[in-house]
Parts: sequence; structure tokens; C-alpha cells
Amino acid sequence: MRPLTTAALGGLLGLLGLLAGTAALAQDNCPNRGDLDTQYCDANKDLVADTPTDAGKLKNPNTLVFTYTPVEDPAVYEKIFKPFTDHLAQCTAKRVVFFQVQSNAAEIEAMRAGRLHVAGFSTGPTAFAVNIAGAVPFAVKGYADRFQGYNLIVVVKKDSPYQKLADLKGKKLAHTSPSSNSGHMAPVALFPKEGLTPDKDYKVIFSGKHDQSVLGVRSGDYDAAAVASDVFERMAHRGEIKEDDFRVIYRSTKFPTSSFAYAHDLEPAFRDKMLKCFYDYRFTPEMQKAFDGADRFFPITYQKEFAIVRDVADSAGEKFNRAAYERESAKQKK
Repeated sequence: MRPLTTAALGGLLGLLGLLAGTAALAQDNCPNRGDLDTQYCDANKDLVADTPTDAGKLKNPNTLVFTYTPVEDPAVYEKIFKPFTDHLAQCTAKRVVFFQVQSNAAEIEAMRAGRLHVAGFSTGPTAFAVNIAGAVPFAVKGYADRFQGYNLIVVVKKDSPYQKLADLKGKKLAHTSPSSNSGHMAPVALFPKEGLTPDKDYKVIFSGKHDQSVLGVRSGDYDAAAVASDVFERMAHRGEIKEDDFRVIYRSTKFPTSSFAYAHDLEPAFRDKMLKCFYDYRFTPEMQKAFDGADRFFPITYQKEFAIVRDVADSAGEKFNRAAYERESAKQKK
């Protein structure tokens, strides 16, 4: 699989660069935007883009385009979600297409450009999708009484000498991508308290994806990797790795797992019908196995359930905006 490349990220940055010439299109009467880009408004201050008030800007697509975060092979998820996309097509009376994306940046760009209507975003990219692409998170995989979460973990080979994060000074520790919560932003915020500062005590290496980080540790390309616990566990359950070949030397507190979000400009009546289709659906046994026993789309809001993600970013001095993408892109070019 292709990692998150500078070229792919550049495609998004090129699109975002067009914003400089579109200021006149911004909603000049918008009373509040917060961290949202200029073409979005957040008048009710719930931190996500408001539905356009101009009926001419609302979308009720004939073909509904759906995707899921490419933390692993997109083809794997297209197969896993097939029972649900079939249900969604029947429930909405729309043609539903699963759009395979190869990077978080490409997924965000697709929603911003209007080519993607509803999607699962990884935890960190969720905030970029909200601010840059007008995404509105509405659910997380979960159970009857709670949503599903994960931990940032650091894995090493079982027979390695490393016992704690401070032992990794000067070693090869893989992060996944700049926009990833567990794969980059949480390590930047949390590791210094454990005696290990990224880009000071070790040079950050971006693998592109969580599974590539894990496989890189197994092959010896990396001494350790910061990854999401749920991805690591799914790889073990599918037989892609043997959990016993690794040791976990660090585990964070719980974060919400990937969100599901719709494009802010969907026509309200259609949007509400689509949301009901999500909330009423119960995962097949195969989906439950793939997603650690989760059996439904659990309702959440970005303002409440993703507060911990925003807090981690703030403590790390990170912002979920275009400037952050440009900064991280420049790092990758060095």
C-alpha cells in the first residue's frame, strides 16, 4: 500500500491554497467561525459547519459516496462495509458507492471538493475534516451503552531490550502521519512526560499507516512504533501478525475511535433520513468481528466526545487547520 506521500498531501494543499482567492465567497454576515475555514459558518457555536441557509447550496445526491479511513488496506474495508452499504442503498433509495482513498489528506480533500458525502475519519483527521472540509461527525462505532475507544500504544519486538519510552532515545520510532491522533499528535503531547521528546530525543519517521508501522517493527525497519491499539488488535485477530511477537511498553488513556461524518451541505430532510439509516443498523457478525464487538453506530457530537482530542492537540501546540498541514508537509520534505 502507498504511504501518505508529499505528493498526495500537496494535492490537498493546492486545493486549500485556492482559499486565498475565495474570501469574497465567505459568509460575510457569519457571527462566528471559530477554527473553521472561511466558507463555513458556526453561528450556534457547536464547533462544526452550519447547514447552508441558501437552498441552492444544498445537496441531495443521486449517488451517495461513502468511504472509511485508510488506516489499513482500503479494499479490506470496502468488503467489511459491503453489508452496510447495501443496507444504506436500500434505506435511502440511493445508489451507494464505496470510494477507496489512499490517505487521510485525499479523504479530506474529497469531502471538501464535494465528491464525498459521508465517511469514517480517523480520530486525528476528524478535526481537520471538520475545520477544512465542513464535515459534521455524528457517530462512532459502539455498543448499546457506550462508544468504542482505543489507546495510543507503543510496540516493540518481544525480544528487544526496550522497557520504557525513555529507552528509545536515539532509536527509530515510527509515527504514522502528521494528522493522526495516536500516530503523531498524541505522542507529541504525551511522550515528553515520559522522558521522550519527539524530534529531540529521536527523529520522527512517518510510515504512512498504522499497519505499516507495526509491520516495520516486525521486520526490523523500526525499533518501535506509536499506533492505535484497535488497529494492532485487529491485525492480530486477522492473523496478519502474532501478538506474542511484540511487547507494549506504553499505553495511553482512552480516545474515541474513528468518527462517521457527513458533508455539512446535505439537504436536511435527506440528511436526517440517512442518519436514521445509520443509527437503526446493526452490524453483521462479520462486521462485529472486524470491529472488536461493536454492533452499531453510536450517536456522538464533535463538541463533546472529541474534546479530549482537541485538548491533546492544544497541549502539543498543534492546530487543526491549513497552516498545520503546510507545516507538516514542509517537515516531510526535509
